[in-house]
Amino acid sequence: MQHLLRYKIVVFTMVGLLISPLLGKSQLRDALNLPDHDTKEFHFGINLGLNRSHFNFLQHPLFLQRDSVLVVESVNSTGINLAWLVDKRLSDHFSIRTFPLDLVFTEKAFEYNLKYPDRPAGEDSVTTKKVQSISLVLPLQLKFSSDRIGNFRVYMLGGVKAEYDLAANAGATKAESLIKLNKFDYGVEAGIGFHFYYPYFVLTPELKVGWGLRNLHSRDPDLKFSNVIDKINARTITLSFTVE
Repeated sequence: MQHLLRYKIVVFTMVGLLISPLLGKSQLRDALNLPDHDTKEFHFGINLGLNRSHFNFLQHPLFLQRDSVLVVESVNSTGINLAWLVDKRLSDHFSIRTFPLDLVFTEKAFEYNLKYPDRPAGEDSVTTKKVQSISLVLPLQLKFSSDRIGNFRVYMLGGVKAEYDLAANAGATKAESLIKLNKFDYGVEAGIGFHFYYPYFVLTPELKVGWGLRNLHSRDPDLKFSNVIDKINARTITLSFTVE
């Protein structure tokens, strides 16, 4: 949970820096920025994010039967998100939104403690196997927003997503040192965000958590880095900023 705590600290720091000029005395005396923004039927924006991801996994019963791999751990890694936002207003407090173009770049990894490392093949007693990913994600989210307070508004969201990994290697034929993963995944998401209204745009920092529900592992009993693992699910925390 340390990575989640770090993200919360970053979020609250950014919120403090963003909200201070908006709630100053001079700002409160002025008219609202973009007063008609929330009444528009559609909103569009550009989203840039930083994600922290890892694999949640279950060990295969074979892990206890063999002693070549002593420990398997999932290693946290950092990636980036690039997306185009489309938000459809449903009422004063509800909207539905999606990202028709959402690219997610990550590099997850497993760390193995090996009893008999193959040193000529580049293995060590502690060996890390990285899994690079370039995913196209299509989310569908329901958003609930608070009343607007000056030039500030908070919201919560929840939804589902489908994900296609362009770099997944389930079909690889020469994969002795790899962990094979399937290309398609689906899952659920939840998050919280803040709208800050400036004279010419709306800036939205958002913290979101994603849970992959499908088993991504294409297990190969002949691969020593794969056969000790049963199920693999993706977990992601994303801190993003959207400009509308």
